[in-house]
Amino acid sequence: MNTDFTAILAILTLVSGAIWGIYVLATFRKRKPVAGDEESLEETSKKEPLVVEYARFLFPVFLVVLVVRGFIVEPFKIPSGSMLPTLEIGDYILVNKFAYGLRSPIGYYKLIDLGKPKRGDVIVFRYPEDPSIDFIKRVIGVPGDKIVYRDKQLWINDQKIELKDLHPYEKDKKYEELEELLGKVKHHILIRQDIDYLAQPQEYRVPEGEYFAMGDNRDNSKDSRYWGFVPDANLKGRAFFIWWSWNDGLKWSRIGTIIK
Repeated sequence: MNTDFTAILAILTLVSGAIWGIYVLATFRKRKPVAGDEESLEETSKKEPLVVEYARFLFPVFLVVLVVRGFIVEPFKIPSGSMLPTLEIGDYILVNKFAYGLRSPIGYYKLIDLGKPKRGDVIVFRYPEDPSIDFIKRVIGVPGDKIVYRDKQLWINDQKIELKDLHPYEKDKKYEELEELLGKVKHHILIRQDIDYLAQPQEYRVPEGEYFAMGDNRDNSKDSRYWGFVPDANLKGRAFFIWWSWNDGLKWSRIGTIIK
């Protein structure tokens, strides 16, 4: 189970702010300093209980981190190979938290609607079957789309999605690396001809307010083909940048990569 640090930050911000605020109000009622009485103010500051002193110091720190992490950008670490070759195990990525609207850090209620996921976006979301776990996949279908996946080929609204053979995947020759074009988004995927978890053609119709998501590692990804659609309420943001990469050593070539 993942720890929701944003929710914890929100609680710490509220608690520290409440402690500091209550103390300020309580002391203000007891003492009304005259203008220029710096000595009196300094004396009161020295008498602050330790818990209030910590709260006064930590409240602005918690608040700034909460605003940045909860509403602007949040870091995530890639734990599996389901998004190979786009994302590798050990990649540390940044996620744009306001790409699809501002949400409350507790309860994830949408406060402001700023946009919708598009086909080809790489999204981070709360796993529908266990919202305590974060997943990352690529948006394949948006509301109203008809999705068909058969013989390792994707069809959207009865249009065959263009695939271009590239070469065997250099890090594992059992896989083939191909280039896929989703609208204007050109990205690479992996397939294995010796594996077919979904032998029968699968057809899906994306409901309103939900999205169909798949991993780029098509034969090694637990995604919408297995557990269904991603509700809009579960969206956390759009992945856009690899800022660090470490898995049995530092991967310099991946640092600074824009996620497509």
